[in-house]
Amino acid sequence: MSASARPVVLVVVGSKSDEAKMAPALEMLDASKVPYEFVVSSAHRDPDRTAELARGAKARGIRVIIAGAGLSAALPGAVSALTELPVIGVPFASGPLNGLDALFAIAQLPSGVPVGTVGIDNAKNAAALAIRILNLSS
Repeated sequence: MSASARPVVLVVVGSKSDEAKMAPALEMLDASKVPYEFVVSSAHRDPDRTAELARGAKARGIRVIIAGAGLSAALPGAVSALTELPVIGVPFASGPLNGLDALFAIAQLPSGVPVGTVGIDNAKNAAALAIRILNLSS
């Protein structure tokens, strides 16, 4: 998205290899002219950076966060635990369970750590939900 537009959506994935899986969300945000920031930051490999992103998102003008991850899919829950912003989790197909583990990990977070969860590899629906949230809160 244009560098001149202040991002209102933070899109974060845990690994550079996840960028292609998140591409449909980025394309939909671009088509809808919703400014976003895309970041690679792992809840496991970059916990301090990830925490800083989540804690500082609202102050930077972010209004919705989309977080995608596979395997244990800790990223959406870790982000949600550190912000009051709406978080949408995208489970990615990976590993021997082909994303089922990621889906369960995101959908079964403890009370008080809400994450809206879309289907496995359904980044486009995550962007559609983020756009609806933005339209409701405008």
